[in-house]
Amino acid sequence: MSWIREGELSLLERLSANILKAGPMPKHVAFIMDGNRRYARKKHVERQKGHTQGFDKLAEALRWCLNLGIHEVTVYAFSIENFKRSKEEVNGLMELAKEKFLRLLDEQENLEKHGVCIRVLGDLTLLPEDLQHVIAKAVVSTRAHTKCFLNVCFAYTSRYEIANAVREMAWGAEQGLIKSSDVSEALLSQCLYTSNSPNPDLLIRTSGEVRLSDFLLWQTSHSCIVFQSVLWPEYSFWNLCEAVLQYQLNYRSIQKARELHKEAETAQQLESDRSCVAELLRQGRNGKPIDAHSRHSALLSYTAGREERVSRFLSALQQKRDNFFEQMSSLTAVA
Repeated sequence: MSWIREGELSLLERLSANILKAGPMPKHVAFIMDGNRRYARKKHVERQKGHTQGFDKLAEALRWCLNLGIHEVTVYAFSIENFKRSKEEVNGLMELAKEKFLRLLDEQENLEKHGVCIRVLGDLTLLPEDLQHVIAKAVVSTRAHTKCFLNVCFAYTSRYEIANAVREMAWGAEQGLIKSSDVSEALLSQCLYTSNSPNPDLLIRTSGEVRLSDFLLWQTSHSCIVFQSVLWPEYSFWNLCEAVLQYQLNYRSIQKARELHKEAETAQQLESDRSCVAELLRQGRNGKPIDAHSRHSALLSYTAGREERVSRFLSALQQKRDNFFEQMSSLTAVA
């Protein structure tokens, strides 16, 4: 089964898709693919079979998204909390993930045709080395693709991601790339694993659970969140259409909330810059009066300097992350 393929919708599905696309469409959809184990119990099959069905359903859902013009998908594949499950189940999931990533590597021509970029987000050092290598190879081999994006959250929780972003900023300060005064909400966002992606427009959780389970907590503060009762392996095109319709019904309020947050973030940064400049001027002028023109010029200079520092830091951070994947990928060839 190919992971990415167009033209598989029925006539009724194509008509419905075209009607949906007449309204505002989410550009980025995230899935909490819940219900694999309950599906296995329901069907009286082994738990591993439920997980396999779940991975296959992901391939199907990606094709639906492509047909709907949704070109970025993020999925919660494996939480750090899942390591607390039985050793047998965890090992089975690791082997299944390795098998699916190997299948992706076998589809390089198809991935290149559709321009699919694979990103894996999480602490990969928690995974078995052979899986790390296969994942890194999939990431590196599709890095240049820019048409569609599949973000797989593996060995991930949102709180771990946020804590890691704080560690990255501390690293930047230790390296002299940024100052402590450069730290902001916006900079933290750019240090998250998801920094190369826009925030999800729509987050879908299946199985009837109505919680986020530590998934994209920072990124979905202004997203449409839809909880659906269907188990993930039984998810259908119509379930996805229902969720998209919920997004469309709430589109205006979502956009308004995002605009207000952006305005507040900009105002907060400006106030921070002004505070830093005022302190610097007080130190340099020894209490002498400062005219408005001097304050404005100093603010422009400080802002330009901060933006340059932040840009330099983010480039170094991206290089550090790229190097990790490249090293893991090269080890694959040796192994």
